[in-house]
This record gives sequence, structure tokens and C-alpha cells, in this order.
Amino acid sequence: MSTKNYYDILGISKTATQDEIKSAYRKLAKQYHPDFHPGDKAAAEKFKEINEANAILSDEQKRKQYDFELSHPGMSGGGNPFGGGGFGGMGGFEDILSSMFGGGNPFGGGGFGGAEQKKARGADIEQTVYLSFLDAIKGCTKEISYMRNEPCAACKGTGARTGTAFKVCTCCGGTGRIKYQQDTIFGRTIQVGVCPDCNGSGRQILDKCPDCKGKGFLRKETRFTVNIPAGVDKDSSLRKRGFGQAAGGGGESGDLYIYFRIEPHKLLKREDRDLYVTVPISYRTAVEGGRIIVPGIEDTIELSVPECTPSGTLFCIRGKGVKTVNGTGNLYVTVEIEVPARLSREQLKKLNEYESTVPLKSCDNMQKYANNISAVYGKKIDKQ
Repeated sequence: MSTKNYYDILGISKTATQDEIKSAYRKLAKQYHPDFHPGDKAAAEKFKEINEANAILSDEQKRKQYDFELSHPGMSGGGNPFGGGGFGGMGGFEDILSSMFGGGNPFGGGGFGGAEQKKARGADIEQTVYLSFLDAIKGCTKEISYMRNEPCAACKGTGARTGTAFKVCTCCGGTGRIKYQQDTIFGRTIQVGVCPDCNGSGRQILDKCPDCKGKGFLRKETRFTVNIPAGVDKDSSLRKRGFGQAAGGGGESGDLYIYFRIEPHKLLKREDRDLYVTVPISYRTAVEGGRIIVPGIEDTIELSVPECTPSGTLFCIRGKGVKTVNGTGNLYVTVEIEVPARLSREQLKKLNEYESTVPLKSCDNMQKYANNISAVYGKKIDKQ
């Protein structure tokens, strides 16, 4: 009986959901795929283990049996409890690799020189670009710089010296795939994987490119300027095709995904195309009315506040939000009455004199509140 713990191999718990199993498998299959580790026997063996673990844990019936065997060692009884010849092929293996390599069987059909081989695709790269609040709104240009595997210019990514030929891979016979048997607690299974000798291409290089030593790519710094359009938000991203990792063997390079992190503004807050700001005003401005200064994108804006404006009043300045391809948003201004931190005795005296001249009925919200207190609790209150 196998002593392998498939949960440990995938780095998940025994209570992992199918989505968590699939996610862990995708990540590890990309990490240890032989295309990314040419000639690395340890990576190839790890890749086999990952596929074995996924074949069992992604199938509910096989997983239940495995969990039982894991909890009750020595009760297997030998043989394959599911009958037949193993797990019926690769389970979710080809589905996962299909999504990784752009659809279809990544190893192609037929042999070298027969049906067309499906070449591997390079891994995608993610880069984060930090923008100021105003740069994100107005648009800007940024220089991007990162290290990646670039296709070798000398051999155009094939790994072979220019003008030389290839030969059929002697390990896989030109199919790009190899079958291998794996003994598990459920019996003997047949798995299919990438040929470690040719990395799935079905052919071997006779004369390696002197520049890349047969890898098909070189580690270099990629640097370019990207135009960031106006109106990008925190959930926005850009994709630049072919600027990811080179695949080697003449395969297609992955893509570069640029994600944005936007620094907060000191005053403005953004929600999609609209901008929001809270402006403190004095008690006098709220009572008498007046003009206040409001922050905008390019400059400040004057806003007229009518007399007797309550704290928390929301104003809308149309067309002063973020301009995008879908339209221009608005600027929403909330005014809050600022209460002084302290008053002198003379100021408090004058405030009390003023309060005594203002009847409760002239304060709509206070009057409504007093009426509700009286109706519910039977108590009469004055201004408070």
C-alpha cells in the first residue's frame, strides 16, 4: 500500500473543496511542468506525483475510498477497488493543461511528422504599477521594467542552431507524451505525461543553438513604456500579448498582465466615475449661507451654500467627476458643521442668549424629535 499523502502533495487540507483541489493542482502543475524545467528529473517526478494526487482527489468516489484507506491502514485488501485498468486515463489532467496552454491537448495528436504537435505556451507574468490618484483619473505614461525569459533571437525560440535539422525523439517516439505506470493504494494506474527528453515537442535537437544552449530562450530585462488611459480604477488591468515568459521549442510566449494600485487622495474619494468629498463649514456659514471652496480634479471649485443648511447636506456638482469612455461622473459634496473645540465664558454667555431667542418650532428636526418623545414616552422636552 502506498504511503503517499495526496493532500500533503497538493498542499491542502483533508476538508478541501473541489475548487480548492483544482486551484492547488493548477498552481503546482504550472510550477513543476517539465516545459519549465527542461532535463530536471526531480521536477518531472514531482509532476507525476501531482497528477496522481489530482486523479484521485478530484474524483469523489476515489477520494472517499482513499480517505477510508488513509484512516484505516491495512484494510485495503489489495487490487484496484474500482475495477478495470486504473482511473480511466488522466482524469482532470488534460482539462487543466488545456486551460494552461490555450485549449486542446498540449501534447498534440499523432507523432512527430504526423498530426501537428500542440506546442507549449509560456507562463503569464503579472506586474503591479502604482499610480497617483490624479494620474489614474487623467491618464499618463509609465515605464515598465522586469526580468523574463525572452525568445532567443538567434534560433527564433526553437533551441536549434539555424539551418540544422531535428530528429524524432527516441524517448516518446515523436508523440511528445509518455505513459507510465503508478502503483497506488487503489492498484496500478496508467498516467500520461510530457516527455522529459523533448519537453512535449516530439523532436530532439541535433545541434543546439550556441546562444541559448538549446533552451530556446534567454533571461533578459524587458523594458518599455505603456500608455495608461484616463479613468483607470483599482480593478482595471491591461494585457500585453506575448510579453510573458517564452515557452521554448518554438512555442508561444505568455502574456503580461499589468494591475494598478492607486494611491489615495488627501481629500477626494472615488467610486467608479463619481467623486466624493466632505467639507467642514462654520456654524455661521450654515446659518447665513455663503460660498465655500471644494477640491476638484484640476483645481478648486466654488460652491454656493444656501442659508440654514443642515449638517450632512449633500450637494451634487454635475460633470466634475471622472471622465471615462462610458461617460463623465459627478462630484458629490457633503457639508458638516464644525463645532469649536472650546469656547470662552463670554462666548458661551452670548450663545446662551442667542439660544433663548430661538423657539423650538423654528428647528424642524428638534421639533419632530420632541413630538415623537412625547408620543412614545409621554414626556415633554425642550431644545437639547
